[in-house]
Amino acid sequence: MLDRIAEFFVFGLVPLAVGMLATPVASVAAEQVLKGEVVYRERIALPPGARVTVQLTDVSLADAPAAIVAEQKITSTGQVPIPFELKFDTSAILEKNTCALQARIDVDDKLMFINDERHQVDPLAADGPQTILVKMVKQQADSADAASIFDQTWALTFIDGLGAIEGSKATFRVEENGKITGRAPCNGYFASAEIKGKEMTIAKPGATMMACEEALMKQEQAFFAAFENVAGFKVENGALILTAQDGRVLLRFAATA
Repeated sequence: MLDRIAEFFVFGLVPLAVGMLATPVASVAAEQVLKGEVVYRERIALPPGARVTVQLTDVSLADAPAAIVAEQKITSTGQVPIPFELKFDTSAILEKNTCALQARIDVDDKLMFINDERHQVDPLAADGPQTILVKMVKQQADSADAASIFDQTWALTFIDGLGAIEGSKATFRVEENGKITGRAPCNGYFASAEIKGKEMTIAKPGATMMACEEALMKQEQAFFAAFENVAGFKVENGALILTAQDGRVLLRFAATA
């Protein structure tokens, strides 16, 4: 009888106990999602290939780089808002730590937008989606020519197909953000330019609708038609020259005082 009891203990209970010890313990780590959107105030669309990077970071240590808790990279070619979802492990967030959201937009590996103010957030108790406001970064001009054309009023002296223009009151002014304003031979106008290095393209301009004498209207039509073919620019001897894709001079301007 004692032998049978001993056999039961050895070959029954012991395997059961070993089996209980070998049972894996379920993981208690939990994943959470922080949602939101990236916005900017400029009324422009992102160009093809723009990359949006959003990070949830731990910024608790002032004298150390921020630790990245979660990150999402988004390829966007449209308008804001740009939605994001950051998935993170809740165990990575300590109760007394300080967290913040960071966002940036790069185009052709150049920084275009970034949030320059801390967007602090408690990811474990965030009340609804987060909105990150990013601001445009002023790019340094790619050349001395590009730097020299901005915020300068240029007076028209030549139009392709018409030749030299004597006594014209037409002007051209471009700002670093690409905004163009001026006066055509007859009407005031506005447009926008995309400038990269010595390349320039000009969007279709808008203008007032005042009628002038036939000669001025002919100049104005040629002036605006030249805008459509602009592909580059250069500055020579104090003159701004807008050129076509083949290098042909379309418009020439002289710097005003």
